[in-house]
Amino acid sequence: MKPWIAYSLVRLGLFGAALGLLLLLPIHWLWATLIATVVSMAVSYIAFAGLRDQVALDLAARRARGSVDPDAADEDAAAEDSALDGHPAPPPASTPREP
Repeated sequence: MKPWIAYSLVRLGLFGAALGLLLLLPIHWLWATLIATVVSMAVSYIAFAGLRDQVALDLAARRARGSVDPDAADEDAAAEDSALDGHPAPPPASTPREP
């Protein structure tokens, strides 16, 4: 299972358990939801630091892989430069030009 899915499920489960317990008490449902949110955030921050670090490493590895199209960055930069200069952007290299 991917780390972000596991971390999300753990946090949702913790929130659900806290909310369930608070709804058993004579507390308004809105206050119970807010308190459950704060409690689940605090507990997940302290207790699930290892899982949170795995998610961060997974996201960093995905970002390090780079984009699929290396020429897309060049086309984006050219379009941005021409927009800032006030000239129309040249057509992308993959678009055929009409005669």
